[in-house]
Amino acid sequence: MKELRLMKGNEAIAEAAIRAGVDGYFGYPITPQSEVLEYLMSEQPEKRTGMVVLQAESEVAAINMVYGGAATGKKVMTSSSSPGISLKQEGITYIAGAELPCLIVNVVRGGPGLGTIQPAQSDYFQSVKGGGHGDYKLIVLAPSSVQEMYDFVDLAFTLAFKYRNPALILSDGAIGQMMEKVEISDQKPRWTNEEIIKMSPWATTGKTPDRPHNIITSLDLDPSKQEKFNHKLQAKYKEIEKNEVRFEEIQTKDAEYLFVAYGTSSRICQKSIQMARAKGIKVGLLRPITLFPFPSKRLFELSKQVKGILTVEMSAGQMVEDVKLAVKCSIPVEHYGRMGGIIPSPAEVLTALEQKIL
Repeated sequence: MKELRLMKGNEAIAEAAIRAGVDGYFGYPITPQSEVLEYLMSEQPEKRTGMVVLQAESEVAAINMVYGGAATGKKVMTSSSSPGISLKQEGITYIAGAELPCLIVNVVRGGPGLGTIQPAQSDYFQSVKGGGHGDYKLIVLAPSSVQEMYDFVDLAFTLAFKYRNPALILSDGAIGQMMEKVEISDQKPRWTNEEIIKMSPWATTGKTPDRPHNIITSLDLDPSKQEKFNHKLQAKYKEIEKNEVRFEEIQTKDAEYLFVAYGTSSRICQKSIQMARAKGIKVGLLRPITLFPFPSKRLFELSKQVKGILTVEMSAGQMVEDVKLAVKCSIPVEHYGRMGGIIPSPAEVLTALEQKIL
C-alpha cells in the first residue's frame, strides 16, 4: 500500500524530487514557492539519497548550476516564481540550445514587475512561446492538484531525457500553497555513473574507451551549421507535438459549449459546469495538461460539436490565442479572466459564459 500524506503543493514538488532520484537542486527563495527549497533543506536528502541541495547566490547562478549539472547527464532541477523565472531566461535558452534535459518549476505570482505574491497564470506566453531568445520550446506541464505537482516531477524528467529538452512545470501560488492528500511513490535510486554513460552518451562524463571527450555548447558561428541545427530542433518539437499531447475532458460528450482552462482555473470551471448544467446549459471542460504540446487537434474536433468556447485564465488572456488558432476561427472564442492575484469564482465564470457565449 502506498504512503499517503497531507502536503502543500510546494512540499510535494520537493518530496517528489527526492523520490525520483534527482541528483541536484539549485534554487533561490521567492514567495510563493520558497517551501520547495525549505522542505529540501529540512529533509536533508543528501543523507537519504546523496542528492545535492544548494541555495545559490541568485536566480542567474541557480540556472547556470543547472546547466552545468545537466551537461553531466545528471537529473537536476530548479524552481522559482515569476520574476525569478524571468531572471533565468538566458540560462534556459542556453540549456535548450545545448539540448540538455532538466526540470524548471514556476509557481506563478501576479505581475508585471514585482506585482504581488498572490497566484496568477500570466506567465503562459513566457512558458510556451519561449521566454528567452531564439527559436526554442520547453515541454510544459500544467498541474491542477497537489497530487499532479508530485506526479509531474517524475514525468517531466522522463520527457526531458527522452527528448533531450528542458521541461517546465507551470503551476501557480494557489496550488503551491494549498494542502491536499498525496499518494507517495517508492524511492527510486539515483543513476550510477555507468548508467549515465550508457543512457546519455552525449554527457560530459569524461573520456571513455569507445569515445573521446564530449563538448557541450550552444555556440556555432557557422550560419549554415546553425541553421541545420535549428531545423533539427524544429523536427524534435514536431515529434513532441505528435507523441506527447496530454489533456483531460470533463462532460464533453454532450456539451454544447466548452470551457478551456488549466491549473487552478480548471478547478473553478468544474464547479461552474455543475452550476450551468443545473440551469440546463450543457457545458464541458477541456483541460490542457501539456501546454506545449498544446491539444490543438482535439480542440478543433470539439469545435465541430460545440457552439462556442470560453477560456478561463487568471490573466488578461494568453492561452486564448492558442485556442483561437486551434479552432481556426470556426466558432466564437471568448476569454474571461481575473488579474492581480484574484481567483475568479465559479459564479463569475458562469455569468461570463452566459454574457459572452450564449
